[in-house]
Amino acid sequence: MNLEQLQSFLAVAETGHFTKAAADLHLAQPTLSRQISTLEAELGTTLFNRARGNISLTAAGEALLPVASRMLADADYIRVQMQELAGLHQGRVRLGAPPSMCVSVVAEVIGPYHRQYPGVELQLRESGSRQLLNELVGGTIDLALVVASDHDPGATGALEHIPLLVEELVVISSDQQYLEGYDQELTLSQLAGIPQIVFSQSYDLRATTMDAYRQQGLTPNVVLEGAEMDAVLRFVERGLGVAVVPATVLVDRPGFSSRRLTEPSLKRTISLAHRKDAQLGRAAEVMHDLIASTVHELAEQSPAIRSLVD
Repeated sequence: MNLEQLQSFLAVAETGHFTKAAADLHLAQPTLSRQISTLEAELGTTLFNRARGNISLTAAGEALLPVASRMLADADYIRVQMQELAGLHQGRVRLGAPPSMCVSVVAEVIGPYHRQYPGVELQLRESGSRQLLNELVGGTIDLALVVASDHDPGATGALEHIPLLVEELVVISSDQQYLEGYDQELTLSQLAGIPQIVFSQSYDLRATTMDAYRQQGLTPNVVLEGAEMDAVLRFVERGLGVAVVPATVLVDRPGFSSRRLTEPSLKRTISLAHRKDAQLGRAAEVMHDLIASTVHELAEQSPAIRSLVD
């Protein structure tokens, strides 16, 4: 069994088609078919059901899939580590973050990092915390910013979690008429009557806010729902309504006014996670340190952000 065979196996599993997998890998189809047949012979089992026009995994194939993915990710990790140890001034950082972190902390970090280490390849994975935790365990990303308050760090024993910050969820608006009469803060019951833009159901932010409304028996005045982070900010900017966002989102956005929420105050904790059994490469360590220092700077700019980094 070798890495090429595992790569071919994963390609067929992902595409469900030998011809498409061969094209993606730039292999002749007979070569790919031979690699799969050899792998099956070495393992002593069939990995694919080969019905006409339908390729699917057998039970053995399903069992091999996460293992093969992990092995290839580890092999790739080793190659990057050796490049760094060889002093080639190369490397790679695969960073994951939720959309709210991408428009705040990550946006502040990427530019300075690239200017200081132009030879390092940067890859960004934008997704929800649950998916990012799974990808960390699978070895497809190196570091991830995750919402620790919604995802118990102890639930994933394979990962190390470093608490970064606690931030409040605040109400933002670009039109003072929505927040006129509210000095520095407003209650959830007051917010309920203001035209509001609500995130897609995939966002933890939406679940947190809607749960708070339900607990108080309130119904928000929703004018638009189902938007992603960038779209929500644009709609608020255009005066369609207000939105509840993490405090870090307001960094370098002077066009928005904001109010802190009370009764209740909604908060979330952000952690930086990585695998316990894989030592971070030098490039990822530098990214880790830069994120921590950036969090300190953000906390100094807003009373709604508290750094947890020593």
